[in-house]
Amino acid sequence: MFQIVNQLKRSERIFVASHESPDGDAIGSLLGTYLVLRDLGCRVVCYNPSPIPAVYRFLPGVDAITRDPTAAERCDAAVVLDCGNLDRIGAASSRAAAMATVINIDHHVTNTKFGTHRLIDTDACATAAIIYRLVKKTALPLSQDAATCLYTGILTDTGSFRFSNTNREVFAICDDLTALGVDPYTVAQHVYGTYSLGRIKLLNLALDSIELSPNGRMSIMTLTQQMLRDTRTHPEDADGLINYARRIEDVKVAALIQELAAGGGNPQTANDGRRNYHVSLRSDGCLDVAEIAMSFGGGGHANASGFSIESTLKELKTTILELSNRIPEPCNHD
Repeated sequence: MFQIVNQLKRSERIFVASHESPDGDAIGSLLGTYLVLRDLGCRVVCYNPSPIPAVYRFLPGVDAITRDPTAAERCDAAVVLDCGNLDRIGAASSRAAAMATVINIDHHVTNTKFGTHRLIDTDACATAAIIYRLVKKTALPLSQDAATCLYTGILTDTGSFRFSNTNREVFAICDDLTALGVDPYTVAQHVYGTYSLGRIKLLNLALDSIELSPNGRMSIMTLTQQMLRDTRTHPEDADGLINYARRIEDVKVAALIQELAAGGGNPQTANDGRRNYHVSLRSDGCLDVAEIAMSFGGGGHANASGFSIESTLKELKTTILELSNRIPEPCNHD
């Protein structure tokens, strides 16, 4: 840990990035790290390739996030957060790979061990928790603003302390963060308490799309570009919707199939019905969905993972529904 901090202190300008289609941990660890390094006196570029979901735009420092990959060209060190592989930061990945120092901080079991320095703990509840440990171990400054970002990362990646990765350390860290001034009520209100009308309409369409496998142990939710247009929403508004499909009675594994937009690195193919999709998978522990995601070139955790694929929607649904046959019965993790 001290080697990582010393390396960063010697850097001229630091590029801090997290994965595309960011969740709460990706944004929380990104902004928490940015604020800690900024308060340390470092020159920092804060980057994420995707729009920031509205529920996380309350976080301190969010306006500093750039989506311009060329911002990496002015940097000599990169801190890559919550990414199983470097490609997850999108168009800036090649620029980051060329830097003399690439620090890989992550908690995914499918991490490819990229980078010149690595701080990977697959038992950590969130990447934000690893950042917290790094800060405390090396006595880096931790402001109330940075603490709020890290708390948000931990809150969301533990499912509001409902997931199996919640343990004594989680509560000990959060106790320390609240002592620094984090207001759990305010964070919860922003993350879970307020939705746009468009997002509610999108949820309605998403719920109507749910299909169950013949054995009832898997659910599939589908989001298309047309749904986004009809509700005037954006891909980031789909954050968390898969949880509704996962909590259906007797469902052990849920899949969210999300059609990707044409352009922006995700071009659609010609008139053969094939499109680019991102598939998110959630499991209650009965099935290792990280292993499944890896077989399609993706990755993640045993209970939460994803992959991207080009396919027709019909073929993709058939492929995913076949996975339901792998879910053992009985399986009583709930």
